[in-house]
Amino acid sequence: MIKFLFKIVLLVLMAFIFLAVAAIFFPQKILCVDSGAVKAGVIVVLGGGSHDRPERAIELFKERAAPRIVVSGFGDCEINRKLLMEAGVPANVIEMENQSRTTKENAQFTIKLLRKEKLSHVIIVTSWYHSRRALATFQHFAPEIKFYSRPSYFAFARKDWSRNFTKRIYLEYAKLPGYWIRYGIRPFD
Repeated sequence: MIKFLFKIVLLVLMAFIFLAVAAIFFPQKILCVDSGAVKAGVIVVLGGGSHDRPERAIELFKERAAPRIVVSGFGDCEINRKLLMEAGVPANVIEMENQSRTTKENAQFTIKLLRKEKLSHVIIVTSWYHSRRALATFQHFAPEIKFYSRPSYFAFARKDWSRNFTKRIYLEYAKLPGYWIRYGIRPFD
């Protein structure tokens, strides 16, 4: 019986080591979700992520992926709105949600706007390493709306990731199960 338990513990330990190595060397395979070329009624740009998120929203807007943009996130709204307008996005197609401070609040507060406008297809723009949790969170709080993920790939292919950037990626690994345990938001379906 002890040998059997030892083998089970050893197998679990090996699986954990394998997952840890995969998480370190292939974070994009685990954290990134990209729905590909899609059309929707609105693009939702989540706060944070420096300038990469509004830049991605600008690309999608110019590709006519959606006719409108909602900018979400306390503290980032005005900066992101300004970047969008400087790139040629008309002010009248930009809506603001400037109360949210977390991904959960981004979803809850933005979904109120989406439901009020009866939108059924929505593109979420965030950083690639945040895209799985963001998409799962929006889907969790509004299963009747079809959400797509079109993340920004800032620093995706770079091999010289900064310590701060690497820290964000590793924090995302903690936040995925944290959101699952705390809010019931399953990151993998």
